[in-house]
Amino acid sequence: MVMGLLAKFILISLLQTPLHHPNGTLQQLPQIIIIGVRKGGTRALIEMLSLHSAVVAAQNEVHFFDWESHFQKGLPWYLSQMPYAFPEQLTVEKTPAYFTSAKVPKRIYQMNPNIKLLLILRDPTERVLSDYTQVFYNRLQKHKRYQPIESVLVKDGEINLGYKALNRSLYYVHMQNWLQYFPLESILVVDGDRLIKDPLPEMKKVERFLKLEPQINASNFYFNKTKGFYCLRDHGRERCLHDSKGRAHPHVAPAILQKLYKFFHQPNKKFFELVGRTFNWK
Repeated sequence: MVMGLLAKFILISLLQTPLHHPNGTLQQLPQIIIIGVRKGGTRALIEMLSLHSAVVAAQNEVHFFDWESHFQKGLPWYLSQMPYAFPEQLTVEKTPAYFTSAKVPKRIYQMNPNIKLLLILRDPTERVLSDYTQVFYNRLQKHKRYQPIESVLVKDGEINLGYKALNRSLYYVHMQNWLQYFPLESILVVDGDRLIKDPLPEMKKVERFLKLEPQINASNFYFNKTKGFYCLRDHGRERCLHDSKGRAHPHVAPAILQKLYKFFHQPNKKFFELVGRTFNWK
């Protein structure tokens, strides 16, 4: 009986203790989370942030706070998904679905109310088109049927409010939920459109927000004319984002695009008021 209790105590202690590696690294809960938004540029952001020597990133989207099957496993499981880092390094994970999940802000707050959050956004209409494009190619690869973009965007001549991708672009709705738990000072909104066109200024803002020693510089980026966007250079090693990034959007009739721009006008205005800044969205 005593041995059984002792074994249980040891097991609990091991789960609550950061997992150490012989070389001095350890797994630690993230001090930074990229919370979204889907198709906003989260992969580009975490890859660019990983250029900094003081940051170590989880390789995969963890989906701990939004998937019940993962959340029920508890913080020890979440910790086990983190990369090994030196004690002075910061750990970051990214799961774009966090931003639009109503239950996530409270759960993250309960883990760490002082955590730093990165939210990368793009023009809402462009984000919707990218969202559709991703689903379109996924279904194409699996030889599944897909709906033409016009049929999902418009229903009975009006914007289809039942299309989930539209809801994901109503940024003010989701931001209100986050601001119930975190002050605006804890959330950096990164301009995803600018990050694509000129990554360095946005990454300098990220460094300042995270209080990192300035390290990311112009030599870390080079424009790939073939791909049409910036790639990364790290200690002489060059790498670009996956080929699935930067895919061409399907053609959308101008009249439907105008409907989308009009639809997002007021929601965008509300978001600008919430965060105290404006973005160059149509």
